[in-house]
Amino acid sequence: MSEKLRLTGVSKSFGTTSVLQDVSFSVTDGTLLTILGTSGGGKTTLLRLIAGFDTVDSGSIVMNGREVSSESMSLPPEKRNVGFVPQESALFPHLSVAKNISYGLSHLNSTAQDSKVSELLELIGMGDHRNSLPETLSGGQRQRVAIARALAPNPDVVLLDEPFAALDAQLRSKLREDVRAILRAANATAILVTHDQEEALSIADQVAILRDGVVAQVGSPRSIYSQPIDVELAKFLGDAVVIPGVVHSGKVATQLGDLIPNATHPEGASGHVAIRPENLYLQPDPKGLAIVTGRQFFGHDALVEVRTAAGTVKARTSGPISPEVGMPVTVWVRGSVNFYPAN
Repeated sequence: MSEKLRLTGVSKSFGTTSVLQDVSFSVTDGTLLTILGTSGGGKTTLLRLIAGFDTVDSGSIVMNGREVSSESMSLPPEKRNVGFVPQESALFPHLSVAKNISYGLSHLNSTAQDSKVSELLELIGMGDHRNSLPETLSGGQRQRVAIARALAPNPDVVLLDEPFAALDAQLRSKLREDVRAILRAANATAILVTHDQEEALSIADQVAILRDGVVAQVGSPRSIYSQPIDVELAKFLGDAVVIPGVVHSGKVATQLGDLIPNATHPEGASGHVAIRPENLYLQPDPKGLAIVTGRQFFGHDALVEVRTAAGTVKARTSGPISPEVGMPVTVWVRGSVNFYPAN
């Protein structure tokens, strides 16, 4: 795949406040990158720099092989061929769905515009709403129209700024699946920013973690979740049980037993292991030394609190057969663990 977008050493400050520091990553053609970070962590600023709404202090942005931003130059947004989808759909309330989508197609004749609008309405599954006004649409439908409007001019990159944030949980889950399908069908290159971990991991080809204005890690959703680069990132990306350990004979000795690290470490190295709750197995055992002290039942699964020699840990188990509070259990760790040596 060819490279569609590259950021190299991009930094941005507002006054004395540093928002982004030496940000570098690339996006290949036809892929979706999600940028995951906490609220106020610089995600929207990063999108604005790519779109051309703000200028970089240092570094460069190259789009489709052409430099669009650096310390000495910045192409305006209208010359960058970027589609932008804001948190709120920001549709023109007085224009129909069709006219909203065709807003950026003034360079085409009316026949070509109608053809493009019909194609996009079919893509987003809203062929029956061509003449509808935005006020008659649901929140999810408005976001679909906003995405169609962003796709209409065939942009090099589509930028989505937390497009599901204003929707309820059930609609948000359904819409992100639809949006992923729409972007794939259009073979679009896209960047979506979010503070929702499930959202970032579930729809992306690649995930970039933005932490304190710095890209801490970039990788596939599976690698980001299963092999975070440090303990802080392991705790940020979902639940993690973190306990101390020491490398001995190729394993990590902990109060939960001798665990298998997913990489080789020097003998005697001390540090911490991070274990996902789903990798903890609870076996009911009258002679077990661990005791179930709490349980959150979610139906399909449950999050069970267990008092162990390593302290209280949380294990994710099958909901219908999760152990009851007060039950003695033996705790096993399934698979390998991430070990982080102390500095």
